[in-house]
Amino acid sequence: MEIILAKSAGFCFGVDRALKKVYDGLGNEPIYTYGPIIHNIQVVEELTSKGVKVIHDLNELGHLPHGQVVIRSHGISKKEQDLISESGFGMIEATCPYVKTIHNCVENASNKGHHIIIVGDKNHPEVTGIKGWCHQPVYIIENVTQIDEIPLDFNIIYEVVAQTTFNLGLYQEILIRLQKLKFHVIINETICKATQERQKEALEIAKNADLMLVIGSKHSSNTIKLYEICKEQCEHTYHIESIEEFELKVLKGHSIIGITAGASTPKKLIKEVISNVRNAE
Repeated sequence: MEIILAKSAGFCFGVDRALKKVYDGLGNEPIYTYGPIIHNIQVVEELTSKGVKVIHDLNELGHLPHGQVVIRSHGISKKEQDLISESGFGMIEATCPYVKTIHNCVENASNKGHHIIIVGDKNHPEVTGIKGWCHQPVYIIENVTQIDEIPLDFNIIYEVVAQTTFNLGLYQEILIRLQKLKFHVIINETICKATQERQKEALEIAKNADLMLVIGSKHSSNTIKLYEICKEQCEHTYHIESIEEFELKVLKGHSIIGITAGASTPKKLIKEVISNVRNAE
């Protein structure tokens, strides 16, 4: 049995940076993360054991001892940022720099009177945060069909941005459709390079694998995208959060096993999956 591991599997720059900021802040004063710092229950539980508390609503700050609020890599809206600043709590800014670039882009575009088209999952915290930096009409779409729902106007300039972890191939399809409509559209390439490389590598591995394992949270947008990309190429693709979810007997009859993982998946978890797969030979 041959195992092909994606070189890009595991923590991305933004997640690694956010975690480092949390660990660097430990031991001084209370640390609160606004939402789980990453989509990995093991990491969140480890931080909880060290005294880090997850809050889901900024109103909770009124009932907590003063400390530092960590802004996770997904980023937040301007309104939320202002609320934290006004609360008297400190703020540890761990927004991924690529996401922050999008915030600046849509804010500047709004200042010029441009309308904003965000390509991404409307319920994802990154997209919610991006929307919160716009003060002109905003349209959120995640497929080509939804373009028809935008009230496009030849007198308006539209700026297009994408969620950093969006499916690159699908984003390109949406851009081609928008350009064919001949409206004034300014396109911004905002899918991060790490996501692009991760998706391209997963695609190539899946083309040659008999079976693919995609490791990561079921709530992780980038991991779900990896699963979808791999599934299109390899029928036997499995999205697992840990090796306990996977029946090793399924490996029987497969000679090439491809493995990739989302941006919030620790190396320790990836090594555990590889070890169990090897031992199943």
